[in-house]
Amino acid sequence: MLKKLFQAFRPPEPVSLPDPDAELALGALLVRVAQSDRNYKVEEIGLIDRILARLYQHNAIEAAKVRATCEKLHAAAPESDTFAKLIRETTGMEERLAALDALWEIVLADGEINEAEIDILEDARKTMGLSKIDSDGSRDRVETRIAERAGRNSGGPTGHEAQ
Repeated sequence: MLKKLFQAFRPPEPVSLPDPDAELALGALLVRVAQSDRNYKVEEIGLIDRILARLYQHNAIEAAKVRATCEKLHAAAPESDTFAKLIRETTGMEERLAALDALWEIVLADGEINEAEIDILEDARKTMGLSKIDSDGSRDRVETRIAERAGRNSGGPTGHEAQ
């Protein structure tokens, strides 16, 4: 009985986290951007899950599990550069550009551009070895996709249908 009492006051065993790969690194960056405005919304969580599912061919449950691991990695890792550097060192240009698109999706998700989100995105962009031109193109692509989705959801024409 006394043993149980002492065990109750011991700190819990630290949770062991996997070594991050490019997928976990990107997920942790997405979580970091989404949480940077101190308002981690359900819509952002769902978007992160959809991005992970799309980029890494996960079903919804697998994507949610990966995101949960990424949330823990984000909390444990001190610097965003760690994740961006891992992405740069383990992926090609196409994957890094897809990662940048994903970061822009999170930044633009709530319709408000937050300076803290931009700071994280810009630091990640530089560390991933991508240019400002790459970032501008990525932002344009994401804004176009968002506008097209909004057009489809409202029943109005999209840029493709109007041509």
